Amino acid sequence: MKKLVASLSAGTLVLTAFTASTTAEAQAPTRQPTSVGYGGAVSSVDPDATNIGLDVLRRGGNAVDAAVATAAALGVTEPYSAGIGGGGYFVYYNAKTHKVSTLDGRETAPATMPPNAFVDPATGAAYPFAQLVTSGVSIGVPGTLATWDKALKQWGSLSLGNALKPAAELADRGFVVDPTFRLQTLENKDRFAQVVPTAKLFLPNGDAPQVGSLFKNPELAATYKLIGQQGPSVFYRGPLAGEMAAVAKNPPKTPGATLPFFPGYLETGDLASYQVIDRKPTKVRYDGLDVYGMPPSSSGGSTVGEALNILQPQHLRQQSTTQALHTYLEASALAFADRNAYVGDPAYVDVPLKELLSRGFGVERSCLIDPQHAATKPVPAGSPDGQYSRCAQGSSVEKRPDTEGRSTTHMVAADKWGNVVSYTLTIEQTGGSGITVPGRGFLLNNELTDFSAVPNPTDPNRVEAGKRPRSSMSPTIVLRGGKPYIALGSPGGSTIITTVLQTLTNRLDRGMTLPEAIAAPRASQRNTASVTAEQAFIDRYGASLAPYGHTFTPAGAPGSSASEIGAVAALEFLPGGAILAAAEPSRRGGGAAGTAWPLK
Repeated sequence: MKKLVASLSAGTLVLTAFTASTTAEAQAPTRQPTSVGYGGAVSSVDPDATNIGLDVLRRGGNAVDAAVATAAALGVTEPYSAGIGGGGYFVYYNAKTHKVSTLDGRETAPATMPPNAFVDPATGAAYPFAQLVTSGVSIGVPGTLATWDKALKQWGSLSLGNALKPAAELADRGFVVDPTFRLQTLENKDRFAQVVPTAKLFLPNGDAPQVGSLFKNPELAATYKLIGQQGPSVFYRGPLAGEMAAVAKNPPKTPGATLPFFPGYLETGDLASYQVIDRKPTKVRYDGLDVYGMPPSSSGGSTVGEALNILQPQHLRQQSTTQALHTYLEASALAFADRNAYVGDPAYVDVPLKELLSRGFGVERSCLIDPQHAATKPVPAGSPDGQYSRCAQGSSVEKRPDTEGRSTTHMVAADKWGNVVSYTLTIEQTGGSGITVPGRGFLLNNELTDFSAVPNPTDPNRVEAGKRPRSSMSPTIVLRGGKPYIALGSPGGSTIITTVLQTLTNRLDRGMTLPEAIAAPRASQRNTASVTAEQAFIDRYGASLAPYGHTFTPAGAPGSSASEIGAVAALEFLPGGAILAAAEPSRRGGGAAGTAWPLK
């Protein structure tokens, strides 16, 4: 098994590898959902990735170094959720300046993409989602690698090449396949089998890798090494750019493929011109805490923030469990109505962000919550116009289908200096577009299906060339007295927002510890007639919430990956300087949380 050692050279942390005993190579690392300790912390869904981040911290790296190294490792072990073929949002607390910053690394639509790219000209209706998702037309310009590079240059101590080394080693030696990886592969087997390089990599001998087997990805290892040697320009302006554009235009389908594989619009010029954007974070005050999140193009920070403003006058901590859950569901529906009506890429849409996050607007919307009855859904959007009165009625909003994929992955990191990262990254659907770049070992995203498929001039999330599709990713950092208190986030498509909101209210208002708040069963009200919920939530609370008028729909078929909502990774700073790192105890097979120097 290979371990990492480091040395300090000219003030720069350098990671190198040496070979130790190989007798344990086929043994899966232990998954530990909680850890308390000092010296920093990392939490993610995967133990290999978490351990790589912790190694960086123990050898003198900071939170940004650890976050990028962990994220690169997730590209190896979570290839259906993240990787350099996708994008994401990076939220950072700087312990020296006491400021929170964000990086928008969201994918963009190619410059030549027309507004009707998803519309069948024969019918005027959108092509079926199942056809759009596995096609070149769904592929946006990837932003993940550029995000890593920018984060390291602004705040890190590692070079990009050194940050990628541990993940390259992991891809070379392989990781042990767990039941979640096999399940996700089988759930995508039909479409993976129709793409030549994807079938070759992820369906060896025509089947998903067996649980307990060692999955190696030498092609991805070579890609990481190439980027480490030549820098991100090889990806955005070099040979890789041409290869990505070529497969987007002409997906490498198998002879017997039945999907239409619509050609995409990605060009090398789109990759060369891609930019990560520094954005001012969203901020709301909730019970004396400062809650920071990701601004548009994400809807995460605005919707979580607005929902907290709606909940503030309700005083959840004074309510019974059933009453608090009713109030949470109603606040979420109201915030989602406003998200759908107003939030999009701010380069294309005049998003009234200040008003959406204003205390006055929150109070106006909060007044609409009936403590005894669930409102008829969908509820109308409000009017964030600066003129607020109690219980002002909203305006109607067009109902649009939700196609945001539930995959994605999230991780958090903190270091001994008090810097904190909350980072959500994705390739959208589980397995992204299903199209692997031949010989390069990574899947391309299907992020453009997050746009509304049918053009509508009033829709803030309509397809436009160069635009970033609206996202629900909600990496969040909470400060108490100007210092880090909690950092969290989750995958889950549009359920990310409700997962983060519910976890926060569980911890801050309902008396749960952070591990309890994460483990609690979830329900997601996104302004729909029925609430999407995990079966455990329905079993525990469905009967008591029914008299309010809430109805529930299971999140997915029992045993499927869709039956779970979210997969939180979080940390909390404890009195005395210790850090509690927490991850899922069972969802997605259980996460992995660790601290640099754990308490015994």
